[in-house]
Amino acid sequence: MRHRSFSQSIAPANQSTRNDWATLKTLLPYLWEWKWRVVFAMACLVMAKMANVGIPMVLKEIVDSLTIPAQSANAVLVLPMTLLIGYGLLRLSTTVFTELREFFFARVTQRAVRNIALKVFRHLHALSLRFHLNRQTGGVTRDIERGTRGISTLVSYTLFSILPTLVEISLVLAYLSLQYDHWFSVITITALVVYIIFTVVVTEWRTHFRRTMNDLDSKANVRAIDSLLNYETVKYFGNEEYEARRYDEGLKRFERAAVQSQNSLSLLNTGQSLIIATAVTLILWRATLGVIAGTMTLGDLVLVNAFMIQLYIPLNFLGVIYRELKQSLADIERMFALLDENREVADSPSAVALQVDRAELKFQHIDFSYEAKRQILFDVDFQVAAGTTTAVVGHSGSGKSTLARLLFRFYDVDRGGILIDGQDIRDVTQTSLRQAIGIVPQDTVLFNDTIAYNIAYGSPGAAQETIEAAARAAYIHDFIVSLPDGYQTMVGERGLKLSGGEKQRVAIARTLLKNPKILVFDEATSALDSQAEQAIQQQLKEIARNRTSLVIAHRLSTIADAHQILVMSHGSIVERGTHAELIALGGMYADMWERQQARSTEEPQAPTAPTLASVRS
Repeated sequence: MRHRSFSQSIAPANQSTRNDWATLKTLLPYLWEWKWRVVFAMACLVMAKMANVGIPMVLKEIVDSLTIPAQSANAVLVLPMTLLIGYGLLRLSTTVFTELREFFFARVTQRAVRNIALKVFRHLHALSLRFHLNRQTGGVTRDIERGTRGISTLVSYTLFSILPTLVEISLVLAYLSLQYDHWFSVITITALVVYIIFTVVVTEWRTHFRRTMNDLDSKANVRAIDSLLNYETVKYFGNEEYEARRYDEGLKRFERAAVQSQNSLSLLNTGQSLIIATAVTLILWRATLGVIAGTMTLGDLVLVNAFMIQLYIPLNFLGVIYRELKQSLADIERMFALLDENREVADSPSAVALQVDRAELKFQHIDFSYEAKRQILFDVDFQVAAGTTTAVVGHSGSGKSTLARLLFRFYDVDRGGILIDGQDIRDVTQTSLRQAIGIVPQDTVLFNDTIAYNIAYGSPGAAQETIEAAARAAYIHDFIVSLPDGYQTMVGERGLKLSGGEKQRVAIARTLLKNPKILVFDEATSALDSQAEQAIQQQLKEIARNRTSLVIAHRLSTIADAHQILVMSHGSIVERGTHAELIALGGMYADMWERQQARSTEEPQAPTAPTLASVRS
């Protein structure tokens, strides 16, 4: 099945097949969900602009009513109270309708942002393990952050700036065409066309600078996060300055792109100001000629000048808005590109919930490759009878942990099938499949939250008594209550405040709380010292009793009493049987057993791993 790598997913937007119209088309349904609010907001927008255009008209009448004709030098000026009140009401109406527009549309924008962000989040969790092994967390999170911010910017500027300006331009042009010399309309339209063309051309030219800035920003962020996540490794090797130099390389490239972007912005602003200044000067020149010729009044001059100010002030800002819109579209495009990522492992349309009764597990002639040219598993075929324990052993790279990943359906097999109670896992929903299986992984990674939260992750919403019962069963309760904050102790990023053994016990408690019918132990005691391993091994056997268990092990002493032991080498099962049968066979298993027994008698006992309390002291 074809998939794209993460490097493709963060490629510059101009290399993507998605264009601005496609991005808008994807976005519109999220906005139209609240269509009545959109309609009311549009109505308020039109009313606000009609009131705004009416203000210069009333101002003209006020000026004309206060103008003393030359032949009536002794005429008495009368205060035009009605016009003044009307002027004030129009000013107020503009503000009221503008605020009503924002009131109606606020929920539309925020709900669209929420729904899209949630959809992207869910989609990322639905993507295969292959994508997540290739992805770079800093770049993905930055794309989502900028994408959601871009939606707010796009919607806000479109509704609150572009559409109002277009409505006002239409009303003003209609009025100028009907009431005055056609040159006013010609100058206004020409200036608008030249302004828009200049803005679009220059903005398109400088867009690649912003795209480059985005890409370099993401890369610098990725380096920073990757370095901080590997803080201990950096300190072990004394590479703080090396990491700083790598980070600074990205910052230098970003700096160059940012300077180029700012220089091009200065050129754009200067050109826009020149076009506007020329247009306003020509308009006032025509209006002044009209007043001198007697075809226009001073009120007309004031009216035309007010129209031009009302038009060109937002129009000047429109250039900034266009740039922001292009940037927002680029940001949204990158976020939607995540939605375009192929899920690779997806539920079939006819998928049903897994029905687990006896929990019998079968791997039937499995072939599997992570990459086309590198096959990992070759004709792996075995059965785990209901309620029994099957152990898988072998050297590193033999394909042991791959079996667990395939069972959880992080990948689909290339050939063969995996059955649970006779049901092919490709025919059931992934949610029901994973609900039936619990795992204690080799590398336990915890959330940066409390110990209670991490244990309760096996059954979100579990009562505190249930959490403590699971902790007792995993032999970690006494340690937890000895801490100053008890179960509310924060474990740190990826659980780094806990020792390896403590993290493993939390993982065991978490799995116990889930109470699955199938258990997978992937080197479950690998992080424990010998004393701790002995203390917890019997409990693991109790946990596995009456459950179907698949144990992936390195220490053979932990699986000597398994009902079935599979020995893997280079992706194939080379031996199978009980511990006694394999020892008697005198093959690969017997050789591994002999070497481990010899090592255990020669090596001193490993010191106990540091605890959270010692880490804090």
